Amino acid sequence: MPELPEVETTCRGIAPHIVGRTVREAIVREPRLRWPVPAKLNLLMSGARFLSVSRRAKYCLLATERGTLMVHLGMSGSLRIMPADTPPLFHDHIDVVLDDGRCLRYHDPRRFGSFHWLESLQHPLLDHLGPEPLSDTFNGAYLYERSRGRRIPVKQFIMDGKVGGGVGNIYANEALFMAGIHPARGAGRIAAARYEQLANTIKQVLGDAIEQGGTTLRDFVGGDGSPGYFAQQLRVYGRDGQPCRVCQTQLKEIRQGGRSTVLCPQCQR
Repeated sequence: MPELPEVETTCRGIAPHIVGRTVREAIVREPRLRWPVPAKLNLLMSGARFLSVSRRAKYCLLATERGTLMVHLGMSGSLRIMPADTPPLFHDHIDVVLDDGRCLRYHDPRRFGSFHWLESLQHPLLDHLGPEPLSDTFNGAYLYERSRGRRIPVKQFIMDGKVGGGVGNIYANEALFMAGIHPARGAGRIAAARYEQLANTIKQVLGDAIEQGGTTLRDFVGGDGSPGYFAQQLRVYGRDGQPCRVCQTQLKEIRQGGRSTVLCPQCQR
């Protein structure tokens, strides 16, 4: 699933190509995504001009003069810019056709993404979200306060959207390793100083991933639009059984909440 850095890279990739452009039409070939695509999407968007592209957690927010198109990439979704007359592939479900003859095309084999039209930025999918992990509000003191009395494992705690908007599985693995914190430790049993360190490593690993994506991502114009994880930089995720890059101890995989967690038994006691 695309995580926060991949969504941020997507937003940055498409923004120069759509901001200031006017929508000619919205073509919906398959409305059955995770939630039904708004039936009047074409009516709502035709003639609207894109004003900005931003991100909230793992949602792309494409603002127009009339409202905001909120896109979630789901498990396998991608957005890419291409000539509007490019024949669609089987899983190319939505085209937002622009006034310059190009389109913003949504591709999603699993159809677990979503398109929503917002009259304002108040929406049930956004209202419950915690602060952005890259914001000043997301810091050690905040995490420490929110964790008091919580028995939930710290990895699941920092991945809770109500705690922070968008810390996903891959980068939670990486941040906990860098902070030297065992992912199964109870959130309420971690000291304030350790949370300060964890908040910093979360920002570092997400920032590094965004920077890496910005320099290695394929061109959004005519490319496949699929952001790649900065796999060559991963310290623990996906490396079960391999030696720790710090102490050479064999890395171990455990399951938490149905997700893979890889840790170093030596560095993360």
